[in-house]
Amino acid sequence: MPDLLDPTTLGDLLRVASAPDFDRWQEQIRKTGGCAQPVHLTGWSLTRDKASGQILHTYSTQDEPGGRLRVACGNRRASRCQPCAYLYAGDAYRLVRAGLSGDDAMNIPAAVRERPRVFVTLTPPSFGRVHNIPDTGRCHCGARHRDGDPVLGSALDPSTYDYAGTVLFNNHAGELWHRFINRLRRELAAAAGLTQKAFKETARLSYGKVAEFQNRGGIHFHAVIRIDGPDGPDTLPPRWVTTELLTDCIEAAADHPYVTVDVPAAEDQPARTLRWGEKLDVRPIKAFDEGDEISEAKVAAYIAKYATKAAETTGTVDRRIGELAELDHHHVPDHARRLIRACWQLDALYPDRKLRAWAHMLGFRGHFLTKSRRYSSTFAERRQVRADYRATEQRQNLGLPEPETTIVLADWRYAGHGHTPGESALAASIAEDIRINRETAREATQDQPSPKGAMT
Repeated sequence: MPDLLDPTTLGDLLRVASAPDFDRWQEQIRKTGGCAQPVHLTGWSLTRDKASGQILHTYSTQDEPGGRLRVACGNRRASRCQPCAYLYAGDAYRLVRAGLSGDDAMNIPAAVRERPRVFVTLTPPSFGRVHNIPDTGRCHCGARHRDGDPVLGSALDPSTYDYAGTVLFNNHAGELWHRFINRLRRELAAAAGLTQKAFKETARLSYGKVAEFQNRGGIHFHAVIRIDGPDGPDTLPPRWVTTELLTDCIEAAADHPYVTVDVPAAEDQPARTLRWGEKLDVRPIKAFDEGDEISEAKVAAYIAKYATKAAETTGTVDRRIGELAELDHHHVPDHARRLIRACWQLDALYPDRKLRAWAHMLGFRGHFLTKSRRYSSTFAERRQVRADYRATEQRQNLGLPEPETTIVLADWRYAGHGHTPGESALAASIAEDIRINRETAREATQDQPSPKGAMT
């Protein structure tokens, strides 16, 4: 909780804390993990025995604080709700890690560790010189910038920088990715002398990727790419597929003329052929941390970290922009502001691209974390595991029989979201307590001595 609260927030906090149902309100917020923007529901549920029709349990929000039940918003963005983003990042980490080292709970065999797999970074091309930290240490502007310098990524000469090209690239990046993946399959098939159909009957390409914004506002992708047998992780890939061959095919696919998107000319905008930038990084993934090598844990943690971020890392806002005047209110820096204005100006020229609606994302309209179907489990399955666990816990606490013998009737309605100022301060304090408890528990687990004979 902040050390100093304004009088309005402090007064509201005292009102909430002195309410007779404050303990129950706290319990609700703790169950949401300290969610910053909980969803409010009103309604009821009834549990009835299937055979006898006897009512075993009833619940109504009429008895809750304010007549509402508060549930977590589930937003993945750390800028919107840190507690829910923490949970999302945890799911992302486990899903990516499972595709690298296996996970019995997700039916992913540990044998995936032995598959050809690499960590790939695909970057946008140059749209003009920007302030940076080159290997020489001195930027083209003559200064030596430090990490975190707000000028990093901004154009050296805004009058010549291609802001339109940047947002159009961001807008078409998803299509470029799909073209790249399709071409990669063709390159792998060609390397083995197989047709596309024969390749599908022999091997399967699986991936998990995350989008990240560079300081300059361009989107780039980090991806885990793995080769399995034809039926996914349960089957062995053909012997001719090696990490070296996969790397060569990735390089060929990224540079292939097919992996481009043509954007037609429109009024003052020239025709463009969008493609990936020259900086392509492909590295093999090791099972364990070996110094500077890319390990499974490092890759999973990196992807999970950026799965909760978006364009707000460049200084823009994390919600849709209704009026450009909002940029002044949020103190958006000049470089991001010019990119946003480019989205608004291009929207009339390319209406099907919905650039104005996605101006807060600098034109990017794709999902931040995506994966192929057989790479690992899904977020929906992870959420269902938690829901089943909580339902079992609640059923046992209430003394209810197994769900197969009961029927549940319910009626729920949306009744708003968020907190009052005082509730927000209290929820932030609860979220901080939960965070500290998690870190303490993690440190205690890490400090436990290893079993006799175990690898340390």
